[in-house]
Amino acid sequence: MKIFSYPKALNELKFHYCPGCTHGIAHRLLAEVLEEMGLLDKTIGVGSVGCSAYIYEHYNFDFIQAAHGRASSVATGVKRVYPDRVVFAYQGDGDMAGLGLGEAMHTAVRGEKITVVFINNAVYGMTGGQMAPTSLISQKTSTTPRGRDPESAGYPIRLLDMMAVSEGCAFAARAALNSPKNVLKAKEYLRMAFQCQLDRKGYSIVEFLSTCPTNWRLDTARSLKYIDEVMSSFYPPGIIKQA
Repeated sequence: MKIFSYPKALNELKFHYCPGCTHGIAHRLLAEVLEEMGLLDKTIGVGSVGCSAYIYEHYNFDFIQAAHGRASSVATGVKRVYPDRVVFAYQGDGDMAGLGLGEAMHTAVRGEKITVVFINNAVYGMTGGQMAPTSLISQKTSTTPRGRDPESAGYPIRLLDMMAVSEGCAFAARAALNSPKNVLKAKEYLRMAFQCQLDRKGYSIVEFLSTCPTNWRLDTARSLKYIDEVMSSFYPPGIIKQA
C-alpha cells in the first residue's frame, strides 16, 4: 500500500514560505492531482505576483510568470493557443480580487476553459499585511490597525460567489487548508476543477482558505483555528456551482 512519496511534479527545492503558511500545502495538492490524473506532460501553469511569485521554481512542468493581477488573462491566451493543454492560473486574493478583479471576472464571464487556484488569506501577504479586498470586517491589518470599518473601507468581496453567477463559470468550490479532513476535500475539489476543464465545460475555480500567521500576528495553531472560527463563517466551504 502506498503511504507517502514525493510528487513527480515537484522538484526538491524547499518552499520559501513563512512557517505555518499553507501555500505549500496548496502546491503539493496541485502536484499530486496533476500526477494522479496523468496530466504532467500537458500542463502549463501561470503564476501571479505575491507570496507565490516564485511558484515556477518548484514545479517540473512549464510555467509562465504574469504581471500583477493578470494571470487569468495570460492563462486565457495560453489556452487559446494550445487548446489541448491543461492550463491553470495560481493567484492570491490581493492579486486576483484587487489588482486583477476586472481580468478575473471577464475570464469567468467568457467561460474560458482554464482552471484557477485562488488563495484567500484575507490580506496582502508579500507587501506587509495590508488590507486586501477579502479582509474581514473588524480584521486588523497594517492599513486598518483598528480593524476594517465598512464605513471607510467597504465590505469584503466574496469573489467565488460573484463568479459562480456567471453562465461561463462551470465549477466553483471553496475549501480550507487547515486540517487533514479539509485538505482531502480541497484535493477532491481541485480534481473536479481540472476534470471540468478536460470536459470543456467552461471556467473552473477553486478557492483555498489559507493561513498567514506572520501578518495575522498569530501562531500557527491559532491561525488554523482562525480559519474555522472566523473565516469560514463569511467564506463557507463547499461546492458553490457545478455544471
